Amino acid sequence: MDIKTQAAQKKIKEVKKPFLTGSITDENTFKSSLKFLGLLVMIVFVAFIACSSAAFGSDILRIGLNSAVIIVILMLMFNFGSNHGAEAVSHGEILWQRKEKGRPFSESEQRLCFHQMKGYVIGLLGSLLILIPAVILAFKTQIQTTDSGTLPGWMNAYLRRGDISSALMNYTNPEGMGAIDYIRAFVRICIIPFVNLVGHNNNAAMLTLERISPLILLLPAAAYGTGYISGKSVRTRIHTTISENEKKRIRRDNKRRKQNRTVRRREPEQLN
Repeated sequence: MDIKTQAAQKKIKEVKKPFLTGSITDENTFKSSLKFLGLLVMIVFVAFIACSSAAFGSDILRIGLNSAVIIVILMLMFNFGSNHGAEAVSHGEILWQRKEKGRPFSESEQRLCFHQMKGYVIGLLGSLLILIPAVILAFKTQIQTTDSGTLPGWMNAYLRRGDISSALMNYTNPEGMGAIDYIRAFVRICIIPFVNLVGHNNNAAMLTLERISPLILLLPAAAYGTGYISGKSVRTRIHTTISENEKKRIRRDNKRRKQNRTVRRREPEQLN
C-alpha cells in the first residue's frame, strides 16, 4: 500500500498558472506597513509579558522558552507574509486572464500584483519606528557597569574636607537616566527574548546584543518578506490540489458509469 501511495505521489505534477507581476510598491504599501507595525507591536507586547512572567532558575527552561517565543514570532510573520503573497499572486492570475481575453485594466491594478521584493519593503517600512532607536543605540551603547554605591554613614564627616570631598560627592550624587538609557530600555523590551537568552547580568554579551539589535529587529521583516515570496508556492499547491481533486472526480464518475453499464448488460431482457 505504501508503494502504491508513493507511486501515486510521484505522478502528481505541479500546476502553475501564469500571472502578471507588479511593482515593488503600490498604493497599499503604506497601509500594509502600518498593519505590519501594528502586528509587530502586538507581538512584542505579548512576548514581553510571556518572557517577563516566566522567570526560571533553570538555564534549560529559560533558553527553551525564549527560543520557542522567537521561533513562534518568526513563524507568525512568515505566515502573514505568505498569505499576502498568495493574494498578490492570485490578483496577478486574474489580470493575466483579463489580458488574454483582451479586457482592459489600470496600471494601479497591476502594481498590486506580486513582486519579489514587495514583502521585504513592507516589513522594512513597518519596522522603521523601532529600528531607528536600535540604530542609535548600536552606535552609542557602552558596556554597562554597576554603581559604586552610597557612602556609609561614618564617612559623612569626610564630605566637609576640601581635599577629598569632590571625589566623595560622586558616590552621593548618582547620574540620572539620560536619553540613551530610555532608548536602551525600549530596545531591550523589543528584543526581550534575546535579552533573556544571554542574561541580564552578562554585560559583555548585552553590549554585543545592543550593537546588533538593528539586525535582530529586522528578523520579523525578513520572515515576512520570505513568506511573501512563498506565496507563489502556496498558489501552486492550491492549483495542484484543485487539479488532483478534479481528476479524482472524473475517475469516480467514469467508474460509476462503467459500473452502471455493466449492471444494465447483466439485467435480463423483458419478454413482450
